[in-house]
Order: sequence, then C-alpha cells, then structure tokens
Amino acid sequence: MVTQTVRRKVRLSITVPPELKAFAQEIAKETNTTASSIVSQCLRELAHKHKERLMIEYYQTMAKEDDQFAKESVGVIQKVASSWSD
Repeated sequence: MVTQTVRRKVRLSITVPPELKAFAQEIAKETNTTASSIVSQCLRELAHKHKERLMIEYYQTMAKEDDQFAKESVGVIQKVASSWSD
C-alpha cells in the first residue's frame, strides 16, 4: 500500500509595495501559476539559502575546532615520541 503525504496549505497575509505585487502577478501569468506560488517559491529559496548558510557556518566552526585539536595533539605526540628516544 502506497501512502501519500498531503501538503496542507495555510493562509498568510502579507503587505508588499504595489510594484512587488505587480511583479508577482506578472511572473505568475508568465509561468501559468499564481502569485501565491511565486511567493512560496521565493520563501522556499530563502529558506534553502538560510539553511545552507547555517551549515557553512557550522562546518567552518567544526574545522577550526578540529584544527585546534590537531595542533594540540601534535604537541602531545611529540612529547611522547621524544621520551621514547631516551
């Protein structure tokens, strides 16, 4: 049995300058969709960019922490290794 996820939509009231409303309507007409779909697509793209930015920041932080750990580890290994030659 195959189940499908139903996407429930909710209403969002926003206020935009008239030129943005006209632009959304123009793009909607050109793409044979609705202004709501255009706004939804823009919000999805913004959400994607936001998540991407957060991931980049996370991995940059992790890389710095890993670099610091590696530097500290090298110092410990050098001390241990130098004691072997004694």
